[in-house]
Amino acid sequence: MGTSTDRTPDTAARSDSTAPAYIAPGGFTRDTNYIDTRITADGREGYPVEAGRYRLIAARACPWANRTQIVRRLLGLEQAISLGLCGPTHDQRSWTFDLDPGGIDPVLGIHFLRDAYLARFPDYPRGITVPAIVEEATGQVVTNDYAQITLDFSTEWTEFHREGAPELYPRALRAEIDEVNERVYAEVNNGVYRCGFAGDQASYDAAYHRLFAALDWLSERLRTQRYLVGETITEADVRLFTTLARFDAVYHGHFKCNREKLSEMPVLWAYARDLFQTPGFGDTLDFTQIKQHYYIVHTDVNPTGIVPAGPDLSGWHTAHGREELGGRPFGDGTPPPPPLPAEVVAGEHRA
Repeated sequence: MGTSTDRTPDTAARSDSTAPAYIAPGGFTRDTNYIDTRITADGREGYPVEAGRYRLIAARACPWANRTQIVRRLLGLEQAISLGLCGPTHDQRSWTFDLDPGGIDPVLGIHFLRDAYLARFPDYPRGITVPAIVEEATGQVVTNDYAQITLDFSTEWTEFHREGAPELYPRALRAEIDEVNERVYAEVNNGVYRCGFAGDQASYDAAYHRLFAALDWLSERLRTQRYLVGETITEADVRLFTTLARFDAVYHGHFKCNREKLSEMPVLWAYARDLFQTPGFGDTLDFTQIKQHYYIVHTDVNPTGIVPAGPDLSGWHTAHGREELGGRPFGDGTPPPPPLPAEVVAGEHRA
């Protein structure tokens, strides 16, 4: 989204993983104004839950969009909500469907995601972001409110959850999940961007210390419990995981978050491997696209556009030992089945 330091056009293509194309002096401030229309079971905002009506548009590169892919997988919503994937790079106009034949999304029939935004809001003034949910029949964007999208997947789409779907946002734990999520968002999810897009030394130093103070807090919290809240995987774990998964590949070097690598933080590294090896998490990650997005699109940070060859990803498959802490990943539920064939990440792109 646009920020107070962003000097690009307001309609520039951005996901919440995408930086301002111009870094001005001062700290990075994220624009958090989203299309907040909701898809609900009762259809009170004009968009009722209905299988086959909506298409989730995501990009494997983007951590915020990655969350929606994970939750969709865990809950078994693949047959109810189709998935369109943008390529890892874009220009100032929009995310694009470069991965599809002819560069055209096969369901929406568009090359630029912005066409779905403009179909509903002809004068849409903000960033063209992923994730977004588009109504297939009209080709109009419904929402790009990434935080609400996954909560609604859990609470509004229950009719279409698979048998054995986990409770990712259990009512009894919502207050604690929300509290943890607030700090994780402010200090970690967004914190890596405040480091990477700081416009001066003081802003970077402040962001750096905030980030690692939060990571230290998370390490202490997770030292004696397997998951962030309660005994099972919840929305809080999904939100933290997508940042941790990109830490060594991108944030440590590209965003100067370099006190330590994730692989040098024993508790968080074991926690991240535990989730990575859980069906629905690691099988959504495309490390090649992740690196291409950050290192090619963020020309102010990496003007050469060189994409690093590393890091070695084999460590993601090593034993983590977190089972000793107890907990059951899916509670009384079961793991999701393998990804749909069309949604499997290419072998050379996986860890």
